[in-house]
Amino acid sequence: MVNPEIQQVKMRFGIIGNAEGLNRAIDIAMQVAPTDLSVLITGESGVGKEAFPKIIHEFSRRKHSRKYIAVNCGAIPEGTIDSELFGHEKGAFTGAIGERQGYFGEANGGTIFLDEVGELPLSTQARLLRVLESGEYIRVGSSKVEKTDVRIVAATNVNLLEAIADGRFREDLFYRLNTVPITIPPLRERGSDIALLFRKFANDFADTYRMPSIQLTEEAQQILLSYPWPGNVRQLKNITEQISIIERNREITADILQLYIPAYTAPSRMPALVGAHSPSSGKTFESEREILYQILFDLRRDVTELKRLVNSNLGQMQASSTTAPASPVSYYPTEEVAYPEVQTVQGIQSIAETPVLPATISRPSSMVVHDEDIQDTEEYVEESLSLNELERETIRKALERHHGRRRSAAKDLNISERTLYRKIKDYGLE
Repeated sequence: MVNPEIQQVKMRFGIIGNAEGLNRAIDIAMQVAPTDLSVLITGESGVGKEAFPKIIHEFSRRKHSRKYIAVNCGAIPEGTIDSELFGHEKGAFTGAIGERQGYFGEANGGTIFLDEVGELPLSTQARLLRVLESGEYIRVGSSKVEKTDVRIVAATNVNLLEAIADGRFREDLFYRLNTVPITIPPLRERGSDIALLFRKFANDFADTYRMPSIQLTEEAQQILLSYPWPGNVRQLKNITEQISIIERNREITADILQLYIPAYTAPSRMPALVGAHSPSSGKTFESEREILYQILFDLRRDVTELKRLVNSNLGQMQASSTTAPASPVSYYPTEEVAYPEVQTVQGIQSIAETPVLPATISRPSSMVVHDEDIQDTEEYVEESLSLNELERETIRKALERHHGRRRSAAKDLNISERTLYRKIKDYGLE
């Protein structure tokens, strides 16, 4: 059963939902609020991180100072962010026509919320670390040390551990900010909360625009719950507002809802391939399928190069056999040699490497191999690795399986709809 205090907090701050991860985050915020520990709130963009610093401030002793300042670090230009946060002296730089106290001076005795803290420049991170350690800072253009007593709550949608590894974020600052971590779950992990939020937003927009509230059919509600919502609560709210304003029919069916939900392709979990996404290669791939095609093209090029080397070696062998008498060579076995088989993997044939005999060994005349006896490797690869035909047939079968519904076919093929439309036109499958 949910703690009644948590329910009161939800009502007070307009938080909708009963997911376990959400309740846990609210409980941690309430527990840490009476202390002065710094808090780091993490979560994807659009999950509602901005509500939690307010909860922490309102349940702390600092609420009586009524000094709560929220700063979007990603929205302040790098050249002026030190001045915005820590203030400056008159004449410190061009345009500094007067003194500025800065956010840390204004928030003295209260709470400062640093949103998108992962976007701070390294020089500003060093200044912030000093504030966390000693409560001291220096204004831009000044040599006087200022003191401030602020509670710092930070938030980010950036993976700070990866940023540390890349040298974009200070490790010591991370551990100072991360004294108490709070993680907000993404909307796709909150189950039935999605339907609750949709109804809440639909009722709010109905009141705002003075119109009947929209309702979802059972099938539409299932689509709503199964969609991954990469933009989280913010995306759900925007789509609900669009439907409320545009649709005349107040009962929203699955077909109508799908018009407003954009196609979504999950990020690839395949291991990174050398050169596949490297900046130096200049190539990007929209799906694993395109990476596979590129690998096959590279394989074809390698086999063609192998054919050229074989032909070159055989030419040298024949030239050597015309100038020197054939001599018995114990290298060649008398029994039949087993050669590698052609293997089939998921319908795509791949040719195992064929050993090339050294050109310096002369063959008996009975074993001289002529060019016309060699299978045309390039033609063989053309037949077995006919990529265009393979891709065309794969797309055609996907369209048949989904009765011509291109969105479903694109999802099945794990490519974007735009890519599917282009390939349908290229292959004449319209």
